[in-house]
Amino acid sequence: MDYVFDFAALRPYCDVLAKGLLETAIYALLSILFGLTLGAICALTLVYARRGWRRVVRCYVEFFRNTPSLVQLFLIYFGLPSLGLHLSPPVAGIIALSLYCGAYMTEILRAGFLSLPRGLTEAGEALGLSKRQIITHVLTLPAMQNVFPALASQMVLTLIGTSLISQIGVEEIFHSGSFVDSRTFRSFEIYLLICGLYFFAVSLMKVLLRILWYRFQARR
Repeated sequence: MDYVFDFAALRPYCDVLAKGLLETAIYALLSILFGLTLGAICALTLVYARRGWRRVVRCYVEFFRNTPSLVQLFLIYFGLPSLGLHLSPPVAGIIALSLYCGAYMTEILRAGFLSLPRGLTEAGEALGLSKRQIITHVLTLPAMQNVFPALASQMVLTLIGTSLISQIGVEEIFHSGSFVDSRTFRSFEIYLLICGLYFFAVSLMKVLLRILWYRFQARR
């Protein structure tokens, strides 16, 4: 093997990679927040809403869970302009990731709501709470606690999935790495470094989620 590793060639581009890592964290955070919000709304719809609304949500969930996320991204970024809706690459990327994440969050949270004992709802009704108050103050937190490991796994997958939005020119870590590769031609080194940066980001997220899990447990 004659290949000589030269990570020093990447040193002038540390600021580019650092910016890309920060952008990845921002896109992942926004996609997770929007996806979790969407998932909660859709899960509540599937469990408590009328049949018509449940069918609409089910169509959304089945579509985004059973088609490739890259195709969904291209459909939003390249397809919507044909209908007169032009989105910037970051906005299109966040929308695509949020919709994809939200579809999986929906099923996870739906399982969480269905796992709750009927007694919680009855206790809320006995206290004179409205249906909205029961869902908000009585059911939501226990449901999230029951499925938190699955939610955490989906959040990690969403973070890793941000690499897809580089395909439409979003300047996240993978896009930054490709730029550095085009300047240094050190493909093995740069993509190995990108793997390390993703590993670092995922490990940090797992630590934060573990802290959040312990706080959930402490409130039980």
